[in-house]
This record gives sequence, structure tokens and C-alpha cells, in this order.
Amino acid sequence: MKTLDFCICSPAVRRLLAFASAGVAALVFTGCASIKDQYAASADAQQRMAAEAAADTKAGATVDTQATYLKLVEQMQKEDLWFASLAHIDALERRWGVSPESTRVRAEALRQTGQAAAAEASYKRLMGTPLEGAGYRGLGLLAGARGNYPEAVQFLRQAQHRAPTDALLLSDLGYAQLRAGSIDEARLPLMQALQLRPDSAQAQANLALYLELSNQQEQAAALMDTNRMSPAARLAIKEAAQKLRSGGTVAPTSPLATGTTVRDELAPPLVLKASRSSNLIGVRTAIQSNPAANAPSTTLSPISTSRGTP
Repeated sequence: MKTLDFCICSPAVRRLLAFASAGVAALVFTGCASIKDQYAASADAQQRMAAEAAADTKAGATVDTQATYLKLVEQMQKEDLWFASLAHIDALERRWGVSPESTRVRAEALRQTGQAAAAEASYKRLMGTPLEGAGYRGLGLLAGARGNYPEAVQFLRQAQHRAPTDALLLSDLGYAQLRAGSIDEARLPLMQALQLRPDSAQAQANLALYLELSNQQEQAAALMDTNRMSPAARLAIKEAAQKLRSGGTVAPTSPLATGTTVRDELAPPLVLKASRSSNLIGVRTAIQSNPAANAPSTTLSPISTSRGTP
């Protein structure tokens, strides 16, 4: 007797079939090859569907509480499924009503999907709630995206008062201050950001930019050496510093980040936005190439670090 060999469809395909009728669902066993051909027009699309399915699995098979559903949405957003998360936020609020938490994740999704006006309105609705700091942060990021860095600094300072140990927020604040021309003021938040999150490529690069702009090129080079920055990232930092010195503008996003996962060698070093940390091994926060030559005001304390949590 011959053994039947059933092909196993990908989780993303099974997810699609779950919304079909029972008769169509039978194709899981009989028509797997044809379905795969139909939905495999783009490898990237398949990966995103698989990621969305994984997000549901991680959040739990059921979403019988508001907290569980919020975790599902947050997981989807961590995997950059911003458009899909908006649909789930609609479902969440239809079932449990609007809350500060749902407003926050909606505002983030709207900003990440290019709906700046709607995002701004959502961030403003967080004022007077326990998530007011997230509202100020979002407004600061929107202001930075418009190129209004003085306004971004004002909003990000308000956010920093409410979350003084948030390293990525400190890095954003320092970068906004650099772009606003307040180079000396940027030193403190950028130093704090790197010591709080020494594994963050964003914090590393923003501090290197500060050192370049404050004519501390040797320290900047030592920092980039210590943190093993790629030649492309080093060039982006140097070019940005040169443009800012001459009064030019820096592109709002780095070409290194286009279509890539944020990693050390591909991290967008000069972007006013929250970024995920890179995975670095054996990184130290000190500028150690020539300690005697380093000015005390710019030397970081020699702390050994382990990998941080994104």
C-alpha cells in the first residue's frame, strides 16, 4: 500500500485559507502546489505574511483580553507590519473601546505609514494621560521629519523629562540638538544615551557625529574603531558633519537603511527616529586608542558591556 505524501503549505498560506470556506480549505491537502504558485509572486510578500502569522502565534492563539490584543499589535509593529497593525487596532477599539494604549500604537502606526497629520492628532490625544511622554516624543519625531529641529528639541525635552533613562529618546534629543545648531547642549544626552545603551548603533553614530562637529576628529575615529563601524557608516557620518558645518542639509534618511534590517553595518546613523539596537560583541564604551590624548570632557568611562535588549 502506497503512503500518501501530503505537501505542507507555509503558515502564511494556511492563514489565508483559514478565512476561506470549508470547501476551499480542503485545498491544503490537494492543491498546495498551485496555491503556492499563486501567492509566491513576491518572496518579500511571503516573508511578511509569515511574519504576521508568527506575530499572532507569539501573542497567543486567542485574543480574549484587551491586554493580549495590545501585545499582538505591539509584536506586529516590532516586525514592521505597520499597515496590518492598523487593521488590528480598529478591531481592538471596536471591541474594547479607545484607550491611551490603543491611541499610542495607532499614532505610531500612522507615523510609520506616512500619515503625519493623523499621527499628530493621535499623539496630541495622549496629552493629560499616563502616556503623555509618548505623545511628546511622537510630536518631536514628526517635527524632526519636517525639518523643524528647534521644535523637535522642545517636544523631545518634554518627553525626556518623563522618561529620563530612555537611551534612544536621549539619542534622538541629542541628534535634534545637533541639527538645531546646539552642539554643546547635545553632548550630555548623547553621552548618556551611549552609556545607557552601548550596543545601540544609533547612539554610537550620533555621538560620533557630535565629536566630528566639535572638532574632535581623533576621538570620533577612536569611537568608530572601538565600535567596529563599517566604512560606509563612517563615510555617512563624516559627510553629514561636513554638510552641517557648511550650512547644508543632511538627507532625512540614510541610503544604507533602504530595504535593510537595522544592523551595525547597515544602521541609519543620522536619522531622527527611534531605532533598534545592533548586535555587537565585545564592545566597550571607552575611547581607548590614546587615553592620554583624550580630553576628560569627551572620554567615556571604560565600562565593559553585554548585549542590550532591543
